[in-house]
Amino acid sequence: MMANVVYDFRGMVALVTGAASGLGLATANAFAASGAKVVLSDLNEGALESAVDELRGQGHEVMGVVCDVARDAQVRDMVERTVRSYGRLDAAFNNAGIVTHLIEIAEMTEEEYDRVLTINLKGVWSAMKYELQQMRKQGSGAIVNCSSLAGLVGGAGRSAYHAAKHGMLGMTKSAAMEYAAQGIRINAICPGTIATPLVARMAAEKDLDIAAVENGVPIKRMGRPEEIADAVLWLCSSGSTYVIGQPIAVDGGYTIQ
Repeated sequence: MMANVVYDFRGMVALVTGAASGLGLATANAFAASGAKVVLSDLNEGALESAVDELRGQGHEVMGVVCDVARDAQVRDMVERTVRSYGRLDAAFNNAGIVTHLIEIAEMTEEEYDRVLTINLKGVWSAMKYELQQMRKQGSGAIVNCSSLAGLVGGAGRSAYHAAKHGMLGMTKSAAMEYAAQGIRINAICPGTIATPLVARMAAEKDLDIAAVENGVPIKRMGRPEEIADAVLWLCSSGSTYVIGQPIAVDGGYTIQ
């Protein structure tokens, strides 16, 4: 399914991490459908190749880069390959991340905590660092970081995940202040529960009750990946040029209750 809104990103270059499935794939599809050259990045090489092949089959100009966002050197190489191939970087959606099984904070190991924070927070820091180095040279660009409603509220059993997503919002706001006057806009989206393969797996593993989720949100349904893509593209478009450092909740009304 395409995104609900079509923007004009012709002549622009977009980078999406965690792009092999879910929110990242929907956003990469939306950027491509809007005319952008798109670099899809993911750690899952097989799924990434499939996504790239599908988009190329539709006539879009795309490239896949295997990258572990927990490794700073790989993130640097990802951005450098983007610029070598396409000459610039106009938009980035830093979406790669993980969710762990429910676990009380007193039972969590140091390794589990470090893994979540390294991927979900340090990975976004690495991505922004290298994206911003290129965007500074251009004097333009837009970055959207994928936080979560977990960045706005607490959640029993997912303390490390919520800590990372809260931290991402602080980092987004601070970076937005640093670069707004240089023509670069940085914002974050905070998705609610979205119908993705990850959520389906969480439900199958009894880490998530879909019926309870749908009953607990005012709109009474989960979100669609394309609805997140719409928000990302808007934040990267000329329609949001005065939006700086904002955590945009795209959650069906969950956080207004």
